[in-house]
Amino acid sequence: MPPWASGALVHRVPTTPDQPVEALWLPATSPQLRFGRILLRWEKAPGAGWDVTARLGLATGDVHLATWPAAPDDWPRLVRPTLSEVTGLCSALSVATAALELANRLADS
Repeated sequence: MPPWASGALVHRVPTTPDQPVEALWLPATSPQLRFGRILLRWEKAPGAGWDVTARLGLATGDVHLATWPAAPDDWPRLVRPTLSEVTGLCSALSVATAALELANRLADS
């Protein structure tokens, strides 16, 4: 990870484990994560593998999503199911929120 980056912003989570997780470097000076965005950080673990952490952007701020201590070198394959589930849940929540807002507007008119 470059020294100027706070982590990598997940851009796309593949549907199958044989495809890479697409991510973009996020500068350390970036504002808080937008709702549903996931930031990954990884550093070499003391023994072997990688210490990987994920943060999730919510409406009120960033929250710790998960930690994978001493993950093996193919850690993207390990974290992909969690990333896939969380991005799916955030998408569903966005749709449900938009539907509720529309229903409320229609009820008020």
